[in-house]
Amino acid sequence: MSDNERWEAWQRQQIMACIGSFLLAAAGVLDGRRVATNWRYASLATRHPQVAVEPDAIFVHDGRVWSSAGSTTGIDLALALIEEDAGRQVAMNVARMLVVYLKRAGGQSQYSALLAAQVGSEAETFDSLDRWIAEHLNDDLRVGALAEQVHMSPRNFARAYAKQRGRTPAKAVEAIRVEAARRRLEETEDRIESVPEDSGFSNEEQMRCSFIRILGIPPREYRKRFATTV
Repeated sequence: MSDNERWEAWQRQQIMACIGSFLLAAAGVLDGRRVATNWRYASLATRHPQVAVEPDAIFVHDGRVWSSAGSTTGIDLALALIEEDAGRQVAMNVARMLVVYLKRAGGQSQYSALLAAQVGSEAETFDSLDRWIAEHLNDDLRVGALAEQVHMSPRNFARAYAKQRGRTPAKAVEAIRVEAARRRLEETEDRIESVPEDSGFSNEEQMRCSFIRILGIPPREYRKRFATTV
């Protein structure tokens, strides 16, 4: 492709970040297309039902339209544009120059299990407990042990946690373990057989079931899609 052809191709691209999607949706540019926007503005789907909003995606590429979830995810989108135009190695080199240690793929979640829990909660009562869980994935994380950490009775703790977080303590532990495992799969070349134990799972099958339940994809396929090691 000549420089002129490359420039003309770039001019045909529609690139937007965050609430810029509302402008293009109002102009009809996004009709029938998939689009990303910040999770707080997923109401775009209600205002423009002809647009397929993916509220949890980092960025989305649909035809000539590129969209990202917000300000910092524009870096992820820019790296994806570089990768498409110049290749993966160049994109990874640019990421290193920008001191972006993890080049995230478009299909990944906008926020982690810990942040998601905190965003959905009106109080900070269990924030430190969630961080403690993330640092002690191989400890006893049953309700009784967690209740002891916050000096509550198991019954009262289970009820209070579920009310604040919108999920049971067991579901929270599972999500945090999946979070740790998926980062290992993304950022390291560790053998997949070693990931379950280091992430608090009893075996690979248990991890696989949790991945499918939470992420909708098994660990091996997740690594193929999202691994950032080169």
